[in-house]
Parts: sequence; structure tokens; C-alpha cells
Amino acid sequence: MTFSAYLSAMSDWRSRITVEPGKLGGKPCVRGMRISVADVLEYLAADMSIDEVLADFPYLEREDILACLAYAAERERERGSTPQPA
Repeated sequence: MTFSAYLSAMSDWRSRITVEPGKLGGKPCVRGMRISVADVLEYLAADMSIDEVLADFPYLEREDILACLAYAAERERERGSTPQPA
């Protein structure tokens, strides 16, 4: 991925991640559907590949998954430093 493609992906999440108060308790979702960003991240954290997630959820697009990752990255960047575990 080129740097310009990276920047595009990082800004594109805003067009794919939605928050609606009456849907999934206001959690960030993918394109207004009933699949949350947290769900997608948990699948990836459980060692599912992007292709496996797409196979299980055919209504998702690769760009949706990348948007979830970009959203999470921006949230972490906004949080700042985290305390070190004891």
C-alpha cells in the first residue's frame, strides 16, 4: 500500500462507520448495518483473516473492514498514552 492509499483509507472510515442512537445501543456500526466495529475487530483479533470475515459476512466489503481498523486506530491515537500494567 502506498502512503497516499494509506491516507485515503484513514480518512475514508468516516463514510463507512455510522453511529445511530437506536441501533445497537449507539455503538459504531458498519454502513448502518447491525454489525458493530467491535464485532469486526473481535473477529480479526480471534485470528480470522479479512477473507474469512468477508466469506462469513458477504454483505461486508474489504473497505468496511479497513474502515473498522482505521476507526480503531484513530480512537487509540485520540486516547493518548495508556497506563502501564502493574
